[in-house]
Amino acid sequence: MSVTPRKDLGQHFLVDENILRVIERLAELAPDDVVLEIGPGLGVLTRFLAERVAYVHAAEVDRRLEEQLAAIERTTVHWGDALDLDVPALDPPPHKLVANLPYNVATPLVAESLALGQLDLWCVMVQREVADRFFAKPSTKAYGAVSVLVQLAAERSGFHPVSREVFRPRPNVDSALVAFRRVGPGASTEVRRVVAASFAHRRKTLANAVALAGLVARERAVEALDAIGRPAGVRAEALEPAEFVALTEALR
Repeated sequence: MSVTPRKDLGQHFLVDENILRVIERLAELAPDDVVLEIGPGLGVLTRFLAERVAYVHAAEVDRRLEEQLAAIERTTVHWGDALDLDVPALDPPPHKLVANLPYNVATPLVAESLALGQLDLWCVMVQREVADRFFAKPSTKAYGAVSVLVQLAAERSGFHPVSREVFRPRPNVDSALVAFRRVGPGASTEVRRVVAASFAHRRKTLANAVALAGLVARERAVEALDAIGRPAGVRAEALEPAEFVALTEALR
């Protein structure tokens, strides 16, 4: 391998092709699929996808990988930060996100992608603790803002623990493949703002957290909580995802 993975980019290159068959199954790959891949690295997954789907859009920030990602059939490599990629403008339009996501940006990438209504299925390789957060239950340590956002948009369709040996360099944490399918439009911008504020200070009550975030006055938050049947001292992690939608309505 001629390219040294960069720690600041969260790079852990996929090098074991045995895991690809699991990805194929969880991503429900079909010949007419158009797939968005983020962080293709050495192109192991990219080539596998390109042989099985109609088209691949691969987003990569590291220009050192140009040689490894060159001349892959039915694939366009979009150079730059994936968070800046204009996904709705891509042609042909992707409807699945299949990727070994860079560790340091996995959570914001998934959270942002939920707002892309054209995406209807995700199959992503992430740190195990991140995968556990996506579908964590309320009142658990793993439950947080990303849990709410994911669960408002999707349901889990697959899960597979991944050995550390499939990556180079070998990471110091466990990983997992998690697949989920869209079941709703997801959180509006307004709901996302309320969710972010609610979890901004986990040790505070929800009313205090949204006040500290500058969203509304504490008294207004208490009134809104009362309107959805929750006490003034409730914390954000106690609310079900749908309750954040109701809370946003009550705050208007």
